[in-house]
Amino acid sequence: MRRLAVPLAVLALSTALAGCVSSVLDVDSRGIQPIPARLVSQMKARQMKPSDPILIRIFKEESELEIWKRDRSGRYALLKTYPMCRWSGKLGPKKYSGDRQAPEGFYQVSASMLNPASQYYLSFNLGFPNRLESALGYTGDALMVHGACSSAGCYAMTDDGVAEIYAVAREALRGGQTSFQVQAFPFRMTAENMVRHRNNPNMPFWKNLKEGYDIFDVSRRQPMVSACARRYVFDAQFEGGEPNDPLAACPPMTIAADPALIAKREADARVIEAAAAEGNEISTHAYADGGMHPSFRAMLQKSGAQELAKKTSRTRVPISRPDAILLAEQSAPDT
Repeated sequence: MRRLAVPLAVLALSTALAGCVSSVLDVDSRGIQPIPARLVSQMKARQMKPSDPILIRIFKEESELEIWKRDRSGRYALLKTYPMCRWSGKLGPKKYSGDRQAPEGFYQVSASMLNPASQYYLSFNLGFPNRLESALGYTGDALMVHGACSSAGCYAMTDDGVAEIYAVAREALRGGQTSFQVQAFPFRMTAENMVRHRNNPNMPFWKNLKEGYDIFDVSRRQPMVSACARRYVFDAQFEGGEPNDPLAACPPMTIAADPALIAKREADARVIEAAAAEGNEISTHAYADGGMHPSFRAMLQKSGAQELAKKTSRTRVPISRPDAILLAEQSAPDT
């Protein structure tokens, strides 16, 4: 099996970038660890190979990351769900450097974006800002999925968690996948969750994200992502090719009708409209600064931040803002 080349530019990332990366150049065996045998066995049982393409979905509110892998049917099937130890900010997109927001949107990760020299064990860059975000003037760089349990705009998966995720991603890219899609959402975009967050000012943006979410939910295939009219456009064929300006009006386009997708969207719309007609206020979680999966929060409450750091980082990277996580449990709901 040939070794995946790591571009020199990736290894030379400087500390001038956000704290998610390191300037360490002595890459050790971290980046070439094999996929655990138990996970390879699970792939075989589901008619998958380590070299088959992957897709990743991230959910802030649930603090979970999913790896989906294409099986022999040509559709994606869920391989594994990983609990997320830490993300920072609140629900909503990242817009500028220093806002501590973890990104929400659709991203493509290529081999050059893998970082085996990460300060936080291993990482891959999400590619924020993407083409649409750049056009909208959003700023920020080095927004990663990485190890440990510390976040300043990144998604921290623990060292053990990111080692497994990194190995699965690396083998898919070795197998010929040019890049894999990452879909980062504020929450699982069910009708019920859309209702629960309906008063959030980010709702117009989230409705746009849900269009791509629904395509994958129904078809189990990767949606094609374009950008025009200041928004994402999914599975569209444009006259004259892809639009050049994400801020300009969309050129004439066609989108194939999918009866199953139409039925899902109509059913969700009925649920949302019914809830709006009732006018009941629904409480949502209050975020002092990001979130943490309940399994890690229980460890934090029981053993404290220092012990959790030992369990989530080989170099005992401190837990970022642990008091904010515990405070969120006692905060008044934010509707």
